[in-house]
Amino acid sequence: MSRYAAPVKPFKVRIRFWLVAIFLLIVYVWSFTGIPFEGIKGTAGQIARAIGHGFLHPDFNYVYIPEGEDLLRGLLDTLAISVLGTFISAVLCVPFAFWAAVNMSARGPVSASGKVMLSIVRTIPEIVMAIMFIKAVGPGPFAGVLALGLHSIGMLGKLFSEAIENLDLGPAEALTASGANRLQVLWYGVLPQVLPEFFSFTLYRFEINVRSAAILGMIGAGGIGTPLIFALEARSWPRVAIILYGIILMVTLIDVISGYIRKRLV
Repeated sequence: MSRYAAPVKPFKVRIRFWLVAIFLLIVYVWSFTGIPFEGIKGTAGQIARAIGHGFLHPDFNYVYIPEGEDLLRGLLDTLAISVLGTFISAVLCVPFAFWAAVNMSARGPVSASGKVMLSIVRTIPEIVMAIMFIKAVGPGPFAGVLALGLHSIGMLGKLFSEAIENLDLGPAEALTASGANRLQVLWYGVLPQVLPEFFSFTLYRFEINVRSAAILGMIGAGGIGTPLIFALEARSWPRVAIILYGIILMVTLIDVISGYIRKRLV
């Protein structure tokens, strides 16, 4: 027998592998059987051809209309909603981040309660928040800004708190030993370390909010989603195509620019 033969896997390792494989197979089978399938409609081919024709012949006349609503105005509204929503969440989540950070509180239950609060905010979908704000303040961009701003606090607060927990406490301890008060320690010993990560996380959340703002507009929260849902209901596929192409182009440009800035910050 060659001394270079592959080692035989232990019996427990093989059993564990097959148990995991069987479990995954059961999960997949359960998932497929739980989805009802009633067949394909007879008009599916006709609708698919209409959609394909619309995407191959987008309505370029909708890009700019001097006297009314157009693609450029819708994209700018979506961008404005994303900017304001991200700015609100980036400012308001900072106290929550320090509340949830373990190394910023003397007692464990204090930081635990902060983490629970951020989890609760993060669990509520932004589309649900948008519907509630639409009922409260009426349809329009303001409801979208409030929904994105509040929902983003959960994610940004969690990321900010993790950045605070990973900072080097040496400078803060040196400032405390030299007689600095708590505000001075925070300003000179903590913020210089975490601000680059704060800005990076904020840009990342801004990218997500641009996509979310386009969806929130479909339920009346302003932005490009409003003309998109109207075009979908009217089955105006050329207009749907040009709107989706505009969203793809805007999101791609923002991703490229944001990614470049984030690499320079961190």
